Amino acid sequence: MRNRINRALNRAKYAATGGAIGGAIGGLWSPKAASTGAGIGALIGAMVGEKWTDAEPMVERAKESAKAKAGERLPTAEA
Repeated sequence: MRNRINRALNRAKYAATGGAIGGAIGGLWSPKAASTGAGIGALIGAMVGEKWTDAEPMVERAKESAKAKAGERLPTAEA
């Protein structure tokens, strides 16, 4: 259940951000372009949010792995 809520919130967050950016860019041309840009931006944002929810655990594991490997290569400070 937590995973479903997380996915829905992530999708909504990215959709809102995408809609705002699309509306702002479309608003440079006209009010009709602003609403179209907001709709397209929200759709793209929702798709990005959905994909990010699926990819986030893998990205976090890769970050941790890279940090561990970098830590192994760094010399230790001896005082």
